[in-house]
Amino acid sequence: MWMSTFARFALPALQRSTSAMACQALRACHRPGQAAGLLSSCLKSMQLRGHQTLGSASLPVACQSVRHVRALDEDRLMEVEWEDGGHSLYPFTWLRDNCQCPLCTLQSAQARKLLMSDLDILTGVNVVEVTNDNKVSIVWPDQHTSVFDAEWLKKRCFSPAARQAMQEELFLNERYYWDSKLRIPTADYQEVLHDDKAALAWLLALRRVGIVYLRGAPAEQGHVARLAERIGYLRLTFYGHTWQVQDKYMANNVAYTSGRLSLHTDYPALHFAPGVQFLHCINQAVEGGESEVVDGFHMAEQLQREDPEAFRTLTSLHVDFTDTGIDYCDFILQSKKCIIDVDAEGRVARINYNNATRDSVLDLPLHQVQPFYRSLKAFVDIMNRPENVVTYSMEPGDIVTFDNWRLLHGRRSYISRPDRLRHLEGAYLDWDEVMSRLRILRNSVHEDM
Repeated sequence: MWMSTFARFALPALQRSTSAMACQALRACHRPGQAAGLLSSCLKSMQLRGHQTLGSASLPVACQSVRHVRALDEDRLMEVEWEDGGHSLYPFTWLRDNCQCPLCTLQSAQARKLLMSDLDILTGVNVVEVTNDNKVSIVWPDQHTSVFDAEWLKKRCFSPAARQAMQEELFLNERYYWDSKLRIPTADYQEVLHDDKAALAWLLALRRVGIVYLRGAPAEQGHVARLAERIGYLRLTFYGHTWQVQDKYMANNVAYTSGRLSLHTDYPALHFAPGVQFLHCINQAVEGGESEVVDGFHMAEQLQREDPEAFRTLTSLHVDFTDTGIDYCDFILQSKKCIIDVDAEGRVARINYNNATRDSVLDLPLHQVQPFYRSLKAFVDIMNRPENVVTYSMEPGDIVTFDNWRLLHGRRSYISRPDRLRHLEGAYLDWDEVMSRLRILRNSVHEDM
C-alpha cells in the first residue's frame, strides 16, 4: 500500500534531495483542478507558501570542491571560490568560534568546547590555504590551526539563498496549504511502525500537510503510545499520558460529551501547547461523530487578505485562556496568547484558539473589546466556510495524526448506545521530538541507499 507507492516514486528522489522525497510523500494531496487519490503519482512538484517548491527547498548534496581561498584582512572575512564559480564569505570570528578540532569541539556530542570568554572576537588570521585533500586550513595568530571540510563550509554559507536553504533543510518550514478538496494522506500503521522509509514519509507529510491518516491499528487501547514510541515519548499533560475521549458523567472537558465541538486547537491554556496530536478510533458512534478539520495557516492567510485589520488585531492582542479540573491531577491553568502567532518575518507560526477555554477574563482596554470580537468572528466565519472544511469519519483501527499548532479540529454531535459507545484514545507529542525523529530517519534512509 504505502510502501509500494512510496518506493516506486520516492526512492530515486531520495538520492537527489530530501525535499524531493517530501514531494512524493505528499502525493496523496488534492489540488484544485487536478485528479488525486491516495498516494497518487500525479504531482511532480507541489507549490508551497513561499518561493520554493518541495523539489527545490533543500541544499544540494553533491560534493563541493574549493578552487581558491584568501583572507580579506580589512573586512575580517575569508573568501572561498568554488569550482562551480560561486563565492562564499565567512567572518573570521565565526570561523574561530566554530573550529572543529578536538580542543574546540567535543566530537562525540557535536558540541562546542571553546568558551565564549576565551573567544577573541577581533581575531585576525595568519594563513589560509586549501589542503591537498581539498579542505580549508586556517592558522590563527596564536598558532592554533582550524581545518574545515568544503561541504561543511558550503552548507553554512552566509548568502541569503544558502541560509534559506539550510533553514528549510533543518526545519521544513514550507507548508502545503489546502481546503475542502484535500484528500488526507494515508499510510499503513504497521508499515510506519516497522519500516523507516514509511515512517519518514509519514512525518514529512505530517510536517508539510499537517495531517496524515494511519489505517490498520488494532481497535484497542495502547496504540497511540506505541506510535509515539516510534518517535520518542509522549507529552504528559493534566489529562494524563494518554486520554480517553468518551461520554463521561460530570465531564471535565467538553470533548467528553456527545455534543458538537467547534473547530479548535487543543490546550491553548498551556503556555506551550502540544505540537502534535494522535487520535485513535477504538469504537465509533451509532450515528454522527464525524470529524472536521481546517488548515489554520491557510485560514489566517485568507483573513489577512480579506480583512487586514482583523489579522493585525488577532496577531497583536493577547487573549486569556483557562482550564480547571481534576484528571491526572488537579489543575487550574491560565495563559495569555494571541489567537494567531507570527514569526519575525510575519509568517503565521501557530494558531491558539479554543472557544471552550477562552476565559471570561478579557484583559483588554475597553476600546479594544469590540474590535477583538469583530476580528475573531471574521476568523471563525472563514474557518466555517464549507469550501475550507474537510470532513471525515473514523472507523475502529484508524489513527489520525495532525499538527495541533496549525490545524483546527472539531466533531459533529453523535448518538451512542450502551453496546456501542464512541471511544477514541488520544495522545500528544511536541514538535521537538517529532522533528528530531524526522531528521534521524532522513539520515538513516540516505545512508541505506
